[in-house]
Amino acid sequence: MVIHVAFLALFDLGHAPRVFLGLLAAAFVAYGWAVLRLEAHVGAAMSLVVAAVLRLLVLPIPPTLSDDILRYQWDGRVAMAGKNPYLLAPEAAELTPLRDALWHSMPHKDVPSVYPPGALGLFSIASRAPQPAWAIKILLTIADLVGCWLLLRLAAARGAPPGRALWYAWNPLVVLEIAGMGHVDGLMVPAMIATVWLLVRTRTRVRPRLAGAAAAFGVLVKLVPLVALPMWARQSRSPLRFSIAAGVVIGVVLAPVVVSTAGVPLGLVTYGVSWEFDGPLYEPLWRGIDAVDLDLWVKGRLDALKQQTGWHQQLNHLYPWVYPQLLAKLMLAALLAVLFGVSLRIRDPVRGSRWLFGALIVCSATVYPWYLLWVLPWAALERDRAWLVLSATIGLSYLPQTSSVALMPWTYLAIWSPPLLVSWITRRWSSN
Repeated sequence: MVIHVAFLALFDLGHAPRVFLGLLAAAFVAYGWAVLRLEAHVGAAMSLVVAAVLRLLVLPIPPTLSDDILRYQWDGRVAMAGKNPYLLAPEAAELTPLRDALWHSMPHKDVPSVYPPGALGLFSIASRAPQPAWAIKILLTIADLVGCWLLLRLAAARGAPPGRALWYAWNPLVVLEIAGMGHVDGLMVPAMIATVWLLVRTRTRVRPRLAGAAAAFGVLVKLVPLVALPMWARQSRSPLRFSIAAGVVIGVVLAPVVVSTAGVPLGLVTYGVSWEFDGPLYEPLWRGIDAVDLDLWVKGRLDALKQQTGWHQQLNHLYPWVYPQLLAKLMLAALLAVLFGVSLRIRDPVRGSRWLFGALIVCSATVYPWYLLWVLPWAALERDRAWLVLSATIGLSYLPQTSSVALMPWTYLAIWSPPLLVSWITRRWSSN
């Protein structure tokens, strides 16, 4: 695996997708072989040493598989210039003096920032460095190694072998997406792991307020952990203290953003309505809705309602929103709400986090490879084979972005069929 990572450093992966996928496949084979052999024997110190070496070897890779780090640098630059990235999209005339080659290479110039203040703070710090992209990757790599250490502590707190953490700490996808591509999820995930570790330890010594503050920090880096706050609160020894700590920290930091934008930042609205890619349920669902003309049926019901009520002007505003993609998102939001309710009944924070963040990924319209970092720590501790297999196949989703290969149907099936098959086989074994 070390040899594999060294070779990866020689490639601009965004322009050699097939070579990249071949090397990534070899890395996962080596990873699976190594962890299966060493899981029961390797200690915490050696786990962290190997994790650090893997990340150091991947750091030199240009982050060309994703353009997120370009936006990170821009948002940090805007913030350090005293401008509001939540109000001003990169194409705003007020930001013209900041434009350079970075601006010209950055996509989505019409969309303001979607990153919370915690992430923006990291970007701002990195923007002061001579090489901001390098600074971002180094800071995230350090945070990721802290997350690996916390995962080892969490495994010990649950009475599990420390080797379970290897399924996350040595995972090629985790190494690539944080140390290689520099995704800010590398700062959010350690906060999530810290929250769950504190929840597990809360039953003896640690106060729920610390867990609430850790969860709040995760939300302030990326909003994803927001969905887990009610579940984590119920799993703490004092839901009220947890909720107050998390609510106060989040409220104090986010209040200026909400006030300055007079509500939800436009970038978040644009992301929720417009972004879509490789959602496991979303992709077939919206295509099915389109095939059976469900959107036309809904519009027909609106026509009938207008005739019955006379609310022509009011209901006319709904028609532009009735299209297959949005209907699919609304259906999946309803399903996620049901699964969210189920999560509130789970008492084990690790199992609950695996369930809830897994549900969030399954119900999402957008699933980029680095989104799997939300569920992989919990999948590692529970050796959830389906999620671990998906961490290997999700790399195929780079093909539509880096080559002429289409997502549907074969790339989509190659990504999602193997973990589904593994899940089905695992359930059959456990039932016998």
